Amino acid sequence: MSTPAITESPTEAAANDPRRYTALAAWGAILFLSAFLLFQVQPILTKLILPWFGGAAAVWTTCLMFFQLAYLLGNLYAHWLGKQSPRIQSNLHAALLAASLLILPILPKASWKPPAAENPTLYILGVLATTIGLPFVILSATSPLLQTWYVRGRASGRPYRFYALSNAGSFLALLSYPVLVEPYFTTRHQAIAWSLAYALFVVCCAAIAFRQRGNSRPQEKPLGAARSAPNVPWTLRLLWIALAADAAALLLAITNHLSQNVAAVPMLWIVPLSIYLLTLILCFEGHGRYRRFFFLRLLAVALGGMTYALSPDFANAGPLLQVPLFCAGLFVCCMVCHGELEKLKPPPEHLTLFYLLLSAGGALGGIFVGVIAPWLFHSFYELPIALAGCAVLMLTVMLRDPATPPHRRWANPIFLISAALTVTIVASLFQVAMRQDEGDRVTARNFYGVLRVRDLPPTDRLPFRRELVNGTIVHGIEILDRDRLEQPTTYYGPQSGAGMALLSAQARGPLRVGVVGLGAGTLAGYGRAGDRFTFYEINPLVTRIARTQFAFLRQSKAAIEIVPGDARLSLESEPPRNFDVLLVDAFSGDAIPIHLLTKEAFQLYLRHLRPDGLLAIHASNKYLDLTPVVEAAARSLNLNTASVINTADEPSLIFTADWILIARAKQDLPVQSPVIAWTRVPPKILPPWTDDYSNLLKILK
Repeated sequence: MSTPAITESPTEAAANDPRRYTALAAWGAILFLSAFLLFQVQPILTKLILPWFGGAAAVWTTCLMFFQLAYLLGNLYAHWLGKQSPRIQSNLHAALLAASLLILPILPKASWKPPAAENPTLYILGVLATTIGLPFVILSATSPLLQTWYVRGRASGRPYRFYALSNAGSFLALLSYPVLVEPYFTTRHQAIAWSLAYALFVVCCAAIAFRQRGNSRPQEKPLGAARSAPNVPWTLRLLWIALAADAAALLLAITNHLSQNVAAVPMLWIVPLSIYLLTLILCFEGHGRYRRFFFLRLLAVALGGMTYALSPDFANAGPLLQVPLFCAGLFVCCMVCHGELEKLKPPPEHLTLFYLLLSAGGALGGIFVGVIAPWLFHSFYELPIALAGCAVLMLTVMLRDPATPPHRRWANPIFLISAALTVTIVASLFQVAMRQDEGDRVTARNFYGVLRVRDLPPTDRLPFRRELVNGTIVHGIEILDRDRLEQPTTYYGPQSGAGMALLSAQARGPLRVGVVGLGAGTLAGYGRAGDRFTFYEINPLVTRIARTQFAFLRQSKAAIEIVPGDARLSLESEPPRNFDVLLVDAFSGDAIPIHLLTKEAFQLYLRHLRPDGLLAIHASNKYLDLTPVVEAAARSLNLNTASVINTADEPSLIFTADWILIARAKQDLPVQSPVIAWTRVPPKILPPWTDDYSNLLKILK
């Protein structure tokens, strides 16, 4: 008896065809490259325009909001294009790919540098739209569009694995930037290299588009017309949007919370965004990494920990505690949101709709944190709101899912415990939000952050005083005693580097003094009759508070001028000022504006100083060692430096402060005296930072 022949079905034969694996690898490579470029460009372009807007932490939040909006447009375009005939799809997409090459290279035009503005959001959006708008929209559309093309005519297509692959490319782009790209290449070279890689992507993607046109048949219909699938209920669509929006809002709010008190630099932007993408990869790669009840237990712990960390009692915790805590909390929250989205994903027939609504949710979360919250709230309420929203959404998901115990029995203990935890967390977050303003005389907010003015009663050691706080950092204190209103305090005492520079220069007669950063206006207390103090302040809110809530400017005997806008842009547009002393003291919270510490910035400072003038740089920072950065810039210009660290005087409200005094000639540095002591601190040897190069990793304390 003969053995029957074993034959393969057409589906099995297609699955074993080597050409299938070659095509799959090619499609995967294009998706990976598009996702890599999509996220690599975000820190590059943001870093390029950051100096134009004062180096504020909110610049990244606004940029991220733009990228989410552009991502939404890309998904909307892919969703619309997927409904057209294959020939229209390939022709139109190829045309847009070719048109996007006209924008290259992605270097912002200098004509977009903004004037002084209280809220530069529209300028940031305009710069990004003209510099990267069309390429970013096309890259955003690539993943859903190519997945749509791939599953057309493939009964066994698994497009959501491509979604995980594209997120892996994005994840690698973000991780490689602070480690392999930023430390070794200038920002301009990064932008040019990205432009070349994008041109390669355009060629490859256009080839796939033309192949789709060549493979199309007259009877072929767009995806969605070829297969029937039930309509998606509007309640499910809203849940997709809400889960995506909450994850995006948490990403932006936690990033803002972390970066405002350290530095507005790519490293602190990238870590939370990488965590966000990692959760997408883990949830959508197809092996079910998300386990609901395991992660819901973790969620209760994460929400409770972050709620406590937002309380005033935790305000002065350092980055070694805050960064891991909030990053771990972001991971758990995003795993839950994205894990539930993966469970709720539709059949491939609704693939582009699913991606469209996810991107819409991401854009809504970005708009809430980037636009609505600064306009609507006078304090940072968006993070407590996003955390509370996560708790409420999880309870909603449990109620909706028939597989969960609450759906089967309303009195189930699991549901009762979950509901009680949700109510407790929401109530605690509400209390934490309300306590943010407790005891404040003034709380005000704009694009650049939240400013608080509070009066503190006298104690055994401290006088009655009024302080200005930005983030967790004190930016000025005034002693509320009629005889001591003009007394310099905090970082500006007579034995500080700032006091030393001003007191030593007074022997010349009337002074011309420039100050980058106003704060409460404390340095105006050194002004004498005939002196002229020019303050450069980017934040109009700081100017209003200094004039109305503090007496330093009103009581000063010197003539006071306040120049609005970013100091770099203002100094670049002015003729030489011939300052006797120029003090650089511009910080937002404890975040450093990097563009004020570069070699080009120092060259600009020298242009505005007299030949024997003195430059003083405030280098105090809880987390970063700025002294070697300043020393490197000075060394590159053959300047002489002295590092000054004064001791604290608590009863006089004098803080320990690090200042670096810089002069062209060594004899122009203040001499040592029994009253004002100065010490030389041997710095680390670093290459100078430039407008194209900086490396935060090297100066972490």
